[in-house]
Amino acid sequence: MATTIAVDPSLSMQIVRGGSNQHGAVVEEIQGLIKVYKDGHTERPQIVPCVSPTLPPVFGVTTKDFVVDEFTDVWARFYVPKSNGKLPLVVYFHGGGFCVGSAAWSCYHGFLAKLAAEARCLIVSVNYRLAPENRLPAAYEDGVKCVTWLKHEVVKGSSEWWSKQCDLSSVFLVGDSAGANIAHNVATRLCFDNPYPLILKGIILIQPFFGGETRTESEKNTVQSPRSSLSLSASDTYWRLALPCGANRDHPWCNPLGKGSAKMEETRLLPTLVCISEMDILRDRNLEFCGALAKAGKKVEHVLYKVVGHAFQVLSKSQISLTRTNEMIAHIKAFVSADYCPL
Repeated sequence: MATTIAVDPSLSMQIVRGGSNQHGAVVEEIQGLIKVYKDGHTERPQIVPCVSPTLPPVFGVTTKDFVVDEFTDVWARFYVPKSNGKLPLVVYFHGGGFCVGSAAWSCYHGFLAKLAAEARCLIVSVNYRLAPENRLPAAYEDGVKCVTWLKHEVVKGSSEWWSKQCDLSSVFLVGDSAGANIAHNVATRLCFDNPYPLILKGIILIQPFFGGETRTESEKNTVQSPRSSLSLSASDTYWRLALPCGANRDHPWCNPLGKGSAKMEETRLLPTLVCISEMDILRDRNLEFCGALAKAGKKVEHVLYKVVGHAFQVLSKSQISLTRTNEMIAHIKAFVSADYCPL
């Protein structure tokens, strides 16, 4: 039976009030986001508030948190808009370089509530394990486990209200930044698993967090500005903390187009929508990824959002960002509503 949980924001962060001597020297740090000490202790300042699963009635969306795996402490937040029938299922993975972030962050709570209401879909936002305490593939494993858990809950006839509205024949894997990387890698695993009666229809990758040892033009030339939340140095640090020890940025989990990665032509991939930001250091990698999919004969669409940076849809409140966010939600709605056949 599904278990409901209440998220205590104080438990979502690991903060040490005392000095650093007890943990040794700081070995990795992204200012204001994460600090890792020599003994492995990790601090994450609460830069974004965590909020409970409640929403104003105006949204018309019911929200609730459920435990997915008690052993690994993986849980998910559900967003279910009012509906008289079944709804497409969107499994969402938040961003944060695999190292920070939460499904309870206020910025994701607001964005996903709006997406569920306007795109008319049931959204399950996964709170997966974070690196460096849990390096990749932990987040991928959590994603697969959550999708499998959802299938079992619906198939067995769970008493939870959401299971009656969940359309297992129309499932999409979606994420932003590192979450988009997770969505892509979870999809490649599930495509070989045949999780019937759950039918994967497509993936939506919002500013997917990919990398590589050779720098792209946008990585070299995009100046960090208030319009973009991701710098090149932060990107490199995230990858050092998230990849298996000793791996570099040409590891297949980081660089899907690298020499060690599976050939796109030989990989079963779902119809894909890629959302790209013009001012993002990841712009060129995202465009190269779309080009590789198209060259391999895969179904791929991409949208380039002008004059905005990385994660604008959740971190920026400027008028241009709000406009672009509305455009993004419209594009996601159209993709979810399209009659795509899984490959």
